[in-house]
Amino acid sequence: MIQRLDKNTRKNKQDILKSEFVVVGGGLAGVCAAVVAARKGTKVILVQDRPVLGGNASSEVRMWIMGATSHGGNNNRWSREGGLFNEILLDNLYRNKEGNSIIFDTILLEKVTDEPNITLLLNTMVFEVEMKDKENINSVRAFNSQNSTEYSITGKIFCDASGDGILGYQAGAHFRMGAESKEEFGELFTPTEEYGGLLGHTIYFFSKDAGKPIKYVAPKFALKDIPTKIPRFGNIGSTDHGNEFWWFEYGGRMDTIHQTEEIKWELWSIVYGVWDYIKNSGNFPEVENMTLEWVGTIPGKRESRRFEGHYMLTQHDIVEQRQFYDAVSYGGWAIDLHPAEGIYSAKDGCNQYHSKGIYDIPYRVFVSKNIKNLFVAGRLISASHVAFGSTRVMATTAHGGQVVGMAAALCVQKDLEPADYIDDEKIKELQQELNLIGQSIQAIPISKDGNLAAEAKIQCSSSLELKQIDFDGLWYPLIYSSAQLLPIKADTKYSFDIEIDVLKATEFEVELQGSIKIQNFTPDLLIEKQLIKLNKGIQKLTIEFSKTFPYDQYGFIIFRQNENVSIRTSEQRITGIMTAYNKINKAVNNYGMQTPPENSGFDSFEFWTPERRPAGKNFAMNITPSLNDYKADNVINGLVRPYIHPNAWVADFEDNNPTLSLEWDTEKIISSITLFLDADYDHPMENVNWDHKEYVVPFMLKNYKIVDDKENIVYEITDNYQVINKIILDKPLTTKSLKVICEHPSDKVSASIFQLIVR
Repeated sequence: MIQRLDKNTRKNKQDILKSEFVVVGGGLAGVCAAVVAARKGTKVILVQDRPVLGGNASSEVRMWIMGATSHGGNNNRWSREGGLFNEILLDNLYRNKEGNSIIFDTILLEKVTDEPNITLLLNTMVFEVEMKDKENINSVRAFNSQNSTEYSITGKIFCDASGDGILGYQAGAHFRMGAESKEEFGELFTPTEEYGGLLGHTIYFFSKDAGKPIKYVAPKFALKDIPTKIPRFGNIGSTDHGNEFWWFEYGGRMDTIHQTEEIKWELWSIVYGVWDYIKNSGNFPEVENMTLEWVGTIPGKRESRRFEGHYMLTQHDIVEQRQFYDAVSYGGWAIDLHPAEGIYSAKDGCNQYHSKGIYDIPYRVFVSKNIKNLFVAGRLISASHVAFGSTRVMATTAHGGQVVGMAAALCVQKDLEPADYIDDEKIKELQQELNLIGQSIQAIPISKDGNLAAEAKIQCSSSLELKQIDFDGLWYPLIYSSAQLLPIKADTKYSFDIEIDVLKATEFEVELQGSIKIQNFTPDLLIEKQLIKLNKGIQKLTIEFSKTFPYDQYGFIIFRQNENVSIRTSEQRITGIMTAYNKINKAVNNYGMQTPPENSGFDSFEFWTPERRPAGKNFAMNITPSLNDYKADNVINGLVRPYIHPNAWVADFEDNNPTLSLEWDTEKIISSITLFLDADYDHPMENVNWDHKEYVVPFMLKNYKIVDDKENIVYEITDNYQVINKIILDKPLTTKSLKVICEHPSDKVSASIFQLIVR
């Protein structure tokens, strides 16, 4: 006889876990928070409700990562986010330059599982929070649908990086949803009720050529009458797919949390209907051999809850580039808002405008206003709806995740609460810890305290005196206005010899420009303009400027558009200099000039953007006086990328054995050596759906060795591709000197080092 158990006696498997830091959400912000904390010795549990990590960057959604570089389409030079996030991108470039999203999944999984201090729970959804009291979380309950296990997870510090904010919501943290009124913060870009609501969801699809005719029969739920239903159907191209259909957006008038399933079904209807239209309307005969390869099964979300912190970032902070005492991160994507009707709107899919440079993000936006042991990270940090239009992008959220991870680790170590680091003295410790892992907080250098390199006599075999950029490249026609960026000294008159090819007699306009804010790369400060008469033919031209810069900063030597003139370029690539072009990048609302609507709160200015390698060559020139900004003592100035100055030691091209030496008067005991190298922070480095041209950044110091005072090899590496090389010695080394012996990355790129930290 079969016995039946009372259903009340059957329960899911129960598992009780304890940790110091609990991170809910395994998108890029959650991953960076977990790994940074774990590397500081903190025990971490990372809870992710999906089978893979990465959120919108994962193979489930396949959105490429964007941030301050804005696909190279804005004026934020050398602005790619640093730290662990940059480490992940460099790993991805080396192993996955073609942008396969499945491989990117494995890179994130490896990064997390390599950390012994992290317990990773995939497919595990937090559904309940237990409070210690009204202001502190005690534990969370979660369920794994794959192993039918319920978890009770206790922690000291918690982070909500879940996107929708399930942890903060259940804990009672103050939050907002939707746009504020214009009156609350005085944000002139506040959307009207007719235009805005929430930013909606998107589902991507990919197609491929099957090599033979393929028919397609759409499911019954596919959208019909595409030209009638989708006002911008004319933007649909037969060869477009994936990220090009970011504007397949829906749900801005709905509850983007509780109605997500309804939104998903509508997006599926749109995607399958659009493919039906492409395949069967007869308007695209070229797709006869195309088949539908992949459609997302979950939507990529943009906006839901935003949690209130001890400060709320606004449009003014972004556009005015306000500086904060507690700056710990930065952003640089445009403020990018979308019509609430999404794909069903006749309006452009986005409405975005840029600031003139990157902006500070203060620590206070990551700390819950009313729950004492709760950090918030990702797209739910404390920002107004308008400011959220910029802070929501994944590179920015990952950078912020690093802040939370480091702050959580310090809180655990010192038995402090997150809000304790709002203190104007304690925040300095957090800022320094972050910069040591590559955060590059603007205007805050790494301290020399504890760095034995700062106590040493620093010498080098050579340093680059930039008096010539070699005349060994092709001609570049001035179809667009073009500029050479160079580090310019204050109160110094410069002249530049260039080589030009003139098709017919013409007038040639040349300008010397800087930036009103010296940290920016927007040429809005005209120093001098010249109009030069040219005769036909190949010729050398000397341009002498009589006026000078008031401050040290990057200057633009601008050659205005003239189709009758071509300039000789150079094959040399040099750390800390580059070219920029007054081009158009419609994808980021760059039409060469930003001309915002009146009373929108944005500035008008020109865009000067790079060309991606292998294009974007420097302009060949002689420079008088020469630029002497590449000296050895730059390696202890605390800056790890170009900022006002190049900030790197760069060896001379003719130096066949470039060497950087540290010498002390007495013996030092050394446990670690850290090098910060050149990862070309200007390159956007999208992670998926983008075929990059290199496995390794060409500026990277790939081969070097370090020797002690007895010429013993302390460390040696070949084929390095990472920007931060932290060398932990097996046992402490006693020595009076260290030498870093380098190889040039190539005959066209000289060896360089930004920072050297010895402890």
